[in-house]
Amino acid sequence: MFCRSLFTHHNCWTTVVNHLRKVPNSRCNRTATAAAALLCPSSSSCQACINANNIQHLSSTTNNMADIKPAERISGMGPSVWVEFTKLASDTKAINLGQGFPDFAAPEHVVKGLSDVLQSSNPLTHQYTRGFGHPRLVNAIAALYSKHMSHEINPMNEVLVSVGAYGSLFYIFMGLVSPGDEVIIIEPFFDCYEPMTRMAGGTPRFIALKPKNENVTSTKDFVLDPEELAGMFNEKTKAIIVNNPNNPLGKVFNREELEMIANLCKKHNVLCVSDEVYEYMVYEGQKQIRMATLPDMWERTITVCSAGKIFSVTGWKLGWAIAPNHLLNSLMLVHQNCVYTCSTVLQEAVAVSLEKEMALLGKPECYLTSLAEELNGKRDKMADLLRDINLTPIIPDGGYFIMTDISHLDVDVEKYGEGRKDFKFVRWMTKELGVATIPCSAFYGEEHKALGERYIRFCFIKENSTMEKAAERLKKWTEERHA
Repeated sequence: MFCRSLFTHHNCWTTVVNHLRKVPNSRCNRTATAAAALLCPSSSSCQACINANNIQHLSSTTNNMADIKPAERISGMGPSVWVEFTKLASDTKAINLGQGFPDFAAPEHVVKGLSDVLQSSNPLTHQYTRGFGHPRLVNAIAALYSKHMSHEINPMNEVLVSVGAYGSLFYIFMGLVSPGDEVIIIEPFFDCYEPMTRMAGGTPRFIALKPKNENVTSTKDFVLDPEELAGMFNEKTKAIIVNNPNNPLGKVFNREELEMIANLCKKHNVLCVSDEVYEYMVYEGQKQIRMATLPDMWERTITVCSAGKIFSVTGWKLGWAIAPNHLLNSLMLVHQNCVYTCSTVLQEAVAVSLEKEMALLGKPECYLTSLAEELNGKRDKMADLLRDINLTPIIPDGGYFIMTDISHLDVDVEKYGEGRKDFKFVRWMTKELGVATIPCSAFYGEEHKALGERYIRFCFIKENSTMEKAAERLKKWTEERHA
């Protein structure tokens, strides 16, 4: 009687139900369903009742979706160091000496090469190319690295082009590391090695390059303990990663050090991942020795390289892996089901640039050698600027980063977020002094983070004016501190 006297027309109780279901509360949704059943004599066929029931189902589904957990392969992972500090540098408009990219123009012939490709009359330039690498590019890579490695490289099955060196590294871990496998990582390390190992189900084993003495001034002072390294290898060891030259330290491994690693790889039948993206940034008095060139190491080495680093075009995100086909095939399988193919125009442009550089090898205008000469001067300039403000730089033999000891600085940084002192210090320096760097404990495993906590990393592949402007800000702080 209540329903029929109060809600004579269908629209009246439909309005009630619709009102209840608009309230963002699951109890109200359930009430809407109950109301529809009570108020409507034909609730099983009535559209209002059906709508109310659908809303209840959707509400339940939405609540359940919120409970979906991330895949275990990314369990425990958070934003990388680059996410926080790149944003911080941008937000504060600080001088960015943290990220590793040039703020000066790329080589003219590289930029022109891309421009010419973009204006090509060949319509296929803008379409998919060969999945494992544009034919012209893999041929250029094979020609160049056959000379470097004294080994005839097959361009079609021993070279794989990827989205940056990052892509090649991802393929290595996903294609060759299985759950339970151990991967030896030399610290300090490029920070993606650890999470990629864990994503593959592997177990990272960390060994640190440790300073020979307390007051180190050169990357030559950082060495591996032979006994400690030998003790890392066992029946579970699948691979060791050697970043040479090392980022962030700038160490260039000498022949004796590389042979020590190679001999252990051969003894225990272990894969060597040789990350050589800074291969052409090796300074006076040093030599880049490629792991794959050591006796019996070609067959167990994957070499990772970067066009972005070679030609100072990090935004192109193009890299490659070089290895015998029995190793590279696993990477190809991951690639074909992940990225499948890379940008045709960029690959064509890099191919043209490599061909030009090969013709200039041994000549002063060859960018592959002239860049190191230019960076040698920038490294020395950055070191002098740091010394002027009472910081002790660790002089690198390769790469374009320089680590600096800050442990002696008495700066109150406790209010600058969470984490270790170097993280807080970099936040403070970025916000208060307007100079952005990177905290070095990010490049160590949990057990050894204290080794990196005393250092921050500066990038010196910058215009001299950029470094000088940063030095002025730091010097002003130093003068005010001692006034």
